[in-house]
Amino acid sequence: MSKEITAAQTAAYQQALTSDPSAQVLERAVSHQGILATAADYASDADMTPVFSIDLDTGKVANQKQSGRCWMFAALNTMRHHLADLFNLSNFELSQNYTNFWDKFEKANYFYENVLATADQPTSSRKVAFLMATPQQDGGQWDMLCAIIEKYGIVPKSVMPETYNSSKSSELNKTLNLKLRKDAVVLRKLVADKASDDDIAAAKDKMLKEDYQILSFALGEPVSEFDFEYRDDDKNYHIDKGLTPKSFFDKYVGWDLSDYVSIINAPTADKPYNHTYTVEMLGNVVGGRSVKHLNVSMADFKQLAIKQLQAGQSVWFGCDVGQESERQKGIMDPNYYHTDDLFNVDFNMSKADKLDYGESMMTHAMVLTGVDLVDGQPTKWKVENSWGEKVGTKGYFVMSDAWMDKYCYQVVVNKQFLPDDLRKVQETEEPTVLAPWDPMGALA
Repeated sequence: MSKEITAAQTAAYQQALTSDPSAQVLERAVSHQGILATAADYASDADMTPVFSIDLDTGKVANQKQSGRCWMFAALNTMRHHLADLFNLSNFELSQNYTNFWDKFEKANYFYENVLATADQPTSSRKVAFLMATPQQDGGQWDMLCAIIEKYGIVPKSVMPETYNSSKSSELNKTLNLKLRKDAVVLRKLVADKASDDDIAAAKDKMLKEDYQILSFALGEPVSEFDFEYRDDDKNYHIDKGLTPKSFFDKYVGWDLSDYVSIINAPTADKPYNHTYTVEMLGNVVGGRSVKHLNVSMADFKQLAIKQLQAGQSVWFGCDVGQESERQKGIMDPNYYHTDDLFNVDFNMSKADKLDYGESMMTHAMVLTGVDLVDGQPTKWKVENSWGEKVGTKGYFVMSDAWMDKYCYQVVVNKQFLPDDLRKVQETEEPTVLAPWDPMGALA
């Protein structure tokens, strides 16, 4: 039986606060400064000094500005690091706008296919409600970018630069989501009216044509052929004519993207370690690469990242960046804020409980470009962000190893670094399908 809060309870709470001599001092501090500033422990500044035993030189950071494309920036950054080393091209960027265009276009088609697949369900069903909550957005995961590159390739930023709408995406997203929801009404009605497959296909084709027009006006139309003209760091001039986006990727990046696999750490009861998982209705390219995660212990998770850094290659990773982090200084450390001491309240939750109860999930993707090893064990990590140079140390953050334990959920590594048993699981096991709303389906 539910019980109301009584006057006696409130009086007891008030008396407890009044009898505490420090309560008024803390009330003044918190109410004037805010919770985090009052709870900050600046000793963490010294502990998080940006010096690392392994430190890759990756040049200037990029800036995603007012868009949610961190996953795309981070992935393209790992590729440009490789390209810069091969072709003596520091501070070079790949076009985030090009991959953004095709991601949004493919997400529209992916949404339509899911609308048709669930058209027999009422709008009150959880799956339909999940689809309509966010028909498309800026966010994504590593496998989704691979699906775009495998189909469309990539281009230099000079070939398809940023636009107002790529850098400040709220207007475009609002417009697209309005249209996609309206299109969902039309498609569901066609199914309900038992329209023919040809009629449904024709309706969807008209919708996609309109989507392409909207994206072309907002982002610019993608190039199909271009010349790559540049000067390298030694000021030598180069021009490479008649490239396509796919031939550019093959020549200047040259990765076999199937070699790069998603590793997660999700210590929840429904996801035993050393098994693979996918997420229903998570993706962008219909018929393209699907999302596949290999769940491992945190010890294995970190060792795989270290191996790739030791080999001289940066590491894409996903985390919950807003938790216990100081954005301006670029410090991610659970010892930075002591809100439990401030309020004398135990806020501690396990990583599994935070995932299960909605307190945490992957919200942001960045790149590991260094690690500090003491007696072979990591103490802190160097992080390349995509928020420009005005935060952190010229855009680079420092992450304590304890913060990684609590809030890092995904790394992408070359499968050559996997031990034989995990590599076999990753390559051969049919993944368990998780619900669309599972936290491992969160988009960075």
